[in-house]
Amino acid sequence: MVCAMSGAGSQLALFLCGCYVVALGVPAAGPCVAEHQEAEYYVAAVYEHQSVLSPDPLALTSRKQALELMNQNLDVYEQQVMTAAQKGVQIIVFPEDGIHGFNFTRTSIYPFLDFMPSPQLVRWNPCLEPHRFNDTEVLQRLSCMAIKGDMFLVANLATKQPCHSSDPACPNDGRYQFNTNVVFSNNGTLVDRYRKHNLYFEAAFDTPLQVDHITFDTPFAGKFGVFTCFDILFFDPAIRILRDSEVKHIVYPTAWMNQLPLLAAIEIQKAFAIAFGINVLAANIHHPFLGMTGSGIHTPLKSFWYHDMENPRGHLIISQVAKNPQGLIGTENATGKMDLSHSKFLKILSGEPYCEKDAQEVHCDEATTWNMNAPPTFHSEMMYDNFTLVPVWGKEGYLQVCSNGLCCYLLYKRPTLSKELYALGAFDGLHTVHGTYYIQVCALVKCGGLGFDTCGQEITEHILYLSFVSDLRDDPGNP
Repeated sequence: MVCAMSGAGSQLALFLCGCYVVALGVPAAGPCVAEHQEAEYYVAAVYEHQSVLSPDPLALTSRKQALELMNQNLDVYEQQVMTAAQKGVQIIVFPEDGIHGFNFTRTSIYPFLDFMPSPQLVRWNPCLEPHRFNDTEVLQRLSCMAIKGDMFLVANLATKQPCHSSDPACPNDGRYQFNTNVVFSNNGTLVDRYRKHNLYFEAAFDTPLQVDHITFDTPFAGKFGVFTCFDILFFDPAIRILRDSEVKHIVYPTAWMNQLPLLAAIEIQKAFAIAFGINVLAANIHHPFLGMTGSGIHTPLKSFWYHDMENPRGHLIISQVAKNPQGLIGTENATGKMDLSHSKFLKILSGEPYCEKDAQEVHCDEATTWNMNAPPTFHSEMMYDNFTLVPVWGKEGYLQVCSNGLCCYLLYKRPTLSKELYALGAFDGLHTVHGTYYIQVCALVKCGGLGFDTCGQEITEHILYLSFVSDLRDDPGNP
């Protein structure tokens, strides 16, 4: 089904553990409404939007023509806001590129740009003050939607900011162009804006001179952080924002093209929520012919998600979300107790005996010594990188695999054996395809067949249910 409720049975301990074991969805008849029995919650929505795209994003056009196209997408946004309002939604998130589209040049996107004043310097309600700034028609419509729906609204649009020749970084055309998320309060006020820092082959946009670390407060759930798409793979701004312990929720517009086995939208979103013990409200664009789908409302304990490569229509997800998320992995939950499987795992890594107490007596496992002679280590290319892997054999076990200065550890258990090969892989090095950047990755993947050379292939289905806890450490000599 489209709206899948995924619990803590398969736990990711660290972001970027790429286990693609999420069943792909099929279309549902209406909005997905997932209900919790939480004492303290708010109601959130994300909309996966099938956007109307420019037939030729490289062609030059007028502001009037650009607004005609963008208003078609904004009409859909308004319909979704009103649907969400009937369900009591307090915050809604729309995807990256959902209003203007993508694949523009710096010149061809110009008519699609709204002027963006700094919310830190100017307090402004575009709906109530529409004539205060020119070229702000998109911002005005979004502001009015927030008022009409009586909800916080997060959307992505293309913006411009004039600069002076005295600015050494000012582009030759005299303006900065940004991929921008905006946040409106339920009274239509522009609360804040985030300018995407980690661009992914986006020639139309500039990188801001300084990273925006944007958080905003809400009366219903406290503090939210915000960033965009590719940002989620980088320390700045994604991880730095979370250094603020008051940030318990992330709003995340994205235009994510799924690439298996490591870069599927749902697995990245869900892993981020679990690893950091936060709620993630992720809205993706919906263009299955481009491999773009996968949105969700993810908590550390459960996910309500949509992934559909068949249906061309967009989809609205609505869920009640805990104001104070309870994390399982690497953090203590509200009861002050760590998840038992993860606690045991940490004991195994440290080499200390592990004890469990049941109603009758105390059982202790001896300190575990890693046997690095078995299973065998092999290499296979995955996402254009040469991973070091070990096969996941047997019904249960503890594994370790290292690449340069990175070691990955896995504690796993499965009810039955099947004719499937899984592998634990590690990569620590420079990625040079589709961008150049240094990465460290732990990945648990299903292989395409039973041969080691099939590990790393794009696989969309699996039979076996595998319960696991994983971790990575930088120093192989001191786990």
